[in-house]
Amino acid sequence: MGTHSRAQGTKAPRRGRRRLVDYPRSGRSGPRRWLPSWRQWLGSFALLCTALGTLFGCVYASVDIPDENAAARREANVYYWADGTQMVSTGEVDRQNVGLDQIAPSAVHAVIAAENASFYRDSGVSPKGLLRAGVNMVRGQETQGGSTITQQYVKNTYLSQDQTVTRKVKEFVIALKVDRKKSKDEILEGYLNTSWFGRGANGIEAAAHAYYGIPARKLDPSQGAFLAAMLKGAELYDPSGGRGNRERARGRWAWILDRQVQVGLMTEKERAKYRTFPEPRKQSRSTSLGGQTGYLVDVANRYLRQHLGLTDKDLSAGGYRIHTTFERTKVRRLERAVRQVVGRDIDPRKRAADKDVQVGAASVRPSDGAVLALYGGPDATLHFTNNADTSGVPAGSAFKPFVLAAALQHGVSSRTPAADAGVRVSRDLRGTITADSAYAPDGTLGTLSGARDPDHPTLGQALTSGGNATYVRLGKEVGREKVRDTAVGTGLLRGSMARLEPTFSIGTSTPSAIRMATAYGTFAGDGVRHDPYSVTKVVKNGAELEGLDEPVSRRALDPQVAREVTRALRAGGKRVAPGVAAGRTGDQDRLRSAWFVGFDGDMSTAVTMFRVRSGEPQLLPMSGVGGPKSGRGSVFPPRIWKAYARPEPARTAAR
Repeated sequence: MGTHSRAQGTKAPRRGRRRLVDYPRSGRSGPRRWLPSWRQWLGSFALLCTALGTLFGCVYASVDIPDENAAARREANVYYWADGTQMVSTGEVDRQNVGLDQIAPSAVHAVIAAENASFYRDSGVSPKGLLRAGVNMVRGQETQGGSTITQQYVKNTYLSQDQTVTRKVKEFVIALKVDRKKSKDEILEGYLNTSWFGRGANGIEAAAHAYYGIPARKLDPSQGAFLAAMLKGAELYDPSGGRGNRERARGRWAWILDRQVQVGLMTEKERAKYRTFPEPRKQSRSTSLGGQTGYLVDVANRYLRQHLGLTDKDLSAGGYRIHTTFERTKVRRLERAVRQVVGRDIDPRKRAADKDVQVGAASVRPSDGAVLALYGGPDATLHFTNNADTSGVPAGSAFKPFVLAAALQHGVSSRTPAADAGVRVSRDLRGTITADSAYAPDGTLGTLSGARDPDHPTLGQALTSGGNATYVRLGKEVGREKVRDTAVGTGLLRGSMARLEPTFSIGTSTPSAIRMATAYGTFAGDGVRHDPYSVTKVVKNGAELEGLDEPVSRRALDPQVAREVTRALRAGGKRVAPGVAAGRTGDQDRLRSAWFVGFDGDMSTAVTMFRVRSGEPQLLPMSGVGGPKSGRGSVFPPRIWKAYARPEPARTAAR
């Protein structure tokens, strides 16, 4: 009993409460008390992973793929020569988006090898790159480095170029989503179109033109490797840049070629073909509106405004691929001809009358109206007015063929005596007039009053060598309204026609060189008129815009009338070149301009010379230009025409 009582009264040892986290560790002493167990290490790592995973899930769910940057969508307008080669790209952003199939495969391989060899196998991100960005931020360094092609595409297209961890995390998350949403080819195409290559070029198409003057589809493996090197930083690798750039570029170019072999994108045998560094062009920019290019673009844009309704705002948005009718060789030859004649014969330092001399010229193809070449002035960036497409320069004696055509259309033969009385015409002689025909037996045009002109006995002879008085009288007898309608019908603009005063028939109207070449082309085309056009096709976002059909032809003159004018012109044009049909200002002109318009084969060209001072609306006198024997400058347009046309064999203009 007593024993039992003592047992009940004795207390058992008390156990301590078990802690959730045994830290500091119980039962340990010294430093070991503070060292976590392996279970604690494992648990902490699992907890960290869970926390990071939860955080990443929240970030992934909260970050959406944003809209593309406006800058990433912005493209240049690209203008092409008639043969399809690029003339120029214009706009604030020099970019020309192209499909992956329009880029040389070897260039694509070079970029993949240099930037992201595992591109087609990875998930679009580089965890190492993100970690490196964080470490660099802690160190106070740039966060750049280790991005995949997908991440770089995301940065170019959706984000800013800021180097911050926040932007880097967004880039990482968006790249994961983009990789799931878009195909690898779509991502690669977007990357190649948005990357910066230096020289103002955004995208590989613009870069190919900037460095080599060719489209991206024509890049060879060596050139492609060079452009891939520019992605590392054009300011360090463009040979036209600072000291050491060329050697750096050469080293990286060689490494990229070797790298392609290493990752299986090029064979050793092919690599051996490219041992010579592909020197790029020396131009610092891929585009320029200097020289004649600005004038060509001006004419093309004006045509687009008139025929497609595109505004300046539309064009400034960019992205248009504009295919023109301009032929590079003819444009350069015409510019060379003008500079040759003006440089040799016009000397402002020697003669005051040679100051402020301007030249304008244009070539049109009579068979369809295509504008082949023009000369708008010495340089579009210095002289802004386009002399080839401006009104304000009187046509002078170059207008007389329209008076003759109007008379012939009403039955007067070009061999009719210029001062004969009682000139007879038929009421309807369409299709019956030839160069040898006499006046018709019925109908009366009236009397060409005044004495016979012994120097110009026929209308044809008075056409190209003076005879202003003859054509003033002829215009009156035919009717100046009919003369105006004939000129407009052949291609001149009604808005350029002068008042119907007596001098109207000797060229007070002010057509442009393009329109004069067009109208003379109507004579060359047996009376069929083709309105001038300068753009054949416009492509926007991969689709061709509608509304640019070739101008419809129309009959403006009876074929025999056109042929007779051509024969009369050809007789005067032989003084310039055999077989040339042309009209020019004569020595008797008192107008302040000089013209020569001629057609040879399937090309009609108008050249004009005049004097104008900046800020003054009125033309200056041509007297004394080029010296006392220049005929008020009238000798120079024929010289330019001949220098321009001489490379091609002369052919008769008559049909």
